[in-house]
Amino acid sequence: MSKNPEAFDLCILGCGPGGFAAAIRALDLGKKVCLIERGQIGGAGVMWGALASKTFWELSKDYAIAAKNDRGYQAAGLKVDFSKVRATVLEAVKEKQTQMQSQIDAFSPGRWQGLGALIFKEGSGSFVAQNRLLIHYTDGKKEEIIADNILIATGSSPRKIPGIEVDQERIFDSDGILKLKKFPKKLMIIGAGIVGCEYATIFSNFKQTKVYLVDHMERIIPYEDPDISNFVGSNLVNNGVKIFHSAKLKDITKGPEALTITLEFAESRTKKVQVDAVLVSIGRSPNLGSLNLQNLTLSPDSQGELPTDHHCRVRQNIYAAGDVTQHPDLVNIAEMEGRYAVKHMFGIQQRPLNYRNMSTVMFFYPAVAAVGLNEKNCQQQQIPYRVANYANALLPRAIAMRALNGFVKIIVSNDDDQLILGMRAAGPQVSHTIMSIAFLMDLGQSIQNVLKTLHPHPTMSEGIQECIRLLLGESIFKPHTFPQYLKIRTWHPERGFDKD
Repeated sequence: MSKNPEAFDLCILGCGPGGFAAAIRALDLGKKVCLIERGQIGGAGVMWGALASKTFWELSKDYAIAAKNDRGYQAAGLKVDFSKVRATVLEAVKEKQTQMQSQIDAFSPGRWQGLGALIFKEGSGSFVAQNRLLIHYTDGKKEEIIADNILIATGSSPRKIPGIEVDQERIFDSDGILKLKKFPKKLMIIGAGIVGCEYATIFSNFKQTKVYLVDHMERIIPYEDPDISNFVGSNLVNNGVKIFHSAKLKDITKGPEALTITLEFAESRTKKVQVDAVLVSIGRSPNLGSLNLQNLTLSPDSQGELPTDHHCRVRQNIYAAGDVTQHPDLVNIAEMEGRYAVKHMFGIQQRPLNYRNMSTVMFFYPAVAAVGLNEKNCQQQQIPYRVANYANALLPRAIAMRALNGFVKIIVSNDDDQLILGMRAAGPQVSHTIMSIAFLMDLGQSIQNVLKTLHPHPTMSEGIQECIRLLLGESIFKPHTFPQYLKIRTWHPERGFDKD
């Protein structure tokens, strides 16, 4: 190791979405940045998570649409080859990784003549002291560096079930599911959160696999309102998925031809199911174990996460972003936190971070988007509210697309201001329509202000327009005529829902 460690303005541990975004923001400010990554550039957000799984989902959705026979035409001889699907997914991943690597190379000291620089080091870093890190390179060499600021963005790994070995051959986690060689005839997914339900959607869309989904609660996506959970659950069942509610994995027995899964229900009742493969999807755990945080007298909380302040700072010159923090494991949050941390450490004034109106998309079939509070949140916080549901079945664009399954749901405060508290949308193009409401929520706008903008026709965003008109009693179609499609309710902390 060198006796004179190289010095940096910022060292970033992890080159996932959060670390990469932070590095580029620091470069914008003319800083010398060391970026350390021991695995794949892009981390889970690119290689195993968002990009890979959503490419997989897009392919499955296209296949499911091509296989429809209710549109006046039917594709003949439709076939799917898992190896080619897998190759397409990996091609998308490689494309994004190459883009990231190209940018790192373009701003390396040998090529970039401007202010600042990006120095990429392939290895893992651990703390020696408050501003000193030891890099363990993949070839076995070591190097010590110093940095004025350090950002921890090491991401997360799939959570394990005690006693169950994930061999990535027949028992997989989300980081290894692409190691499948072919579509399994029968697949059991343990865990009915967003990731588990997304993979249940993907495999059931291709119609090559019988999918079993194990849900330890009474309904899937339990933190959402029952209408969302029931919508997602019924669509999965209609797509051929068998859901085991209120069930826990007790054991997996490996046989030469099949895996025998033992599920346990209430009162110790058990059920055995034979499958070809298992996907364990029970959440993720932060990657902090190799950082030697004890050298800073620093330790994670009881959930294994790093508490941060409103500047994304853990302590003094040490910051954290992404899955290692106490905030949701989302790519957009990781990128936002990484950029925000950089601006704070280098003294740039900025607005406070706003986690309240972070919009998310759940890639089911059809997809579901969410922003802000749901009804459960409002009731827990004792917030009086009004809520309207407008079904896609009344939207001209949805009718034209033959995609009637879905709705828009908007929650507003039950007062004169009628501020937008939250929205849920299900159906085609929800990833686009949700942002208009998220933007207005950030501005603290009432529903009257939303109607100042006329939506183009025919579009799915007209569902937002009509849902708001429904709340104002001005909708074109009325609940009296279409009670199955249009609903409006009012909730009070003292007495619950008003009677219709």
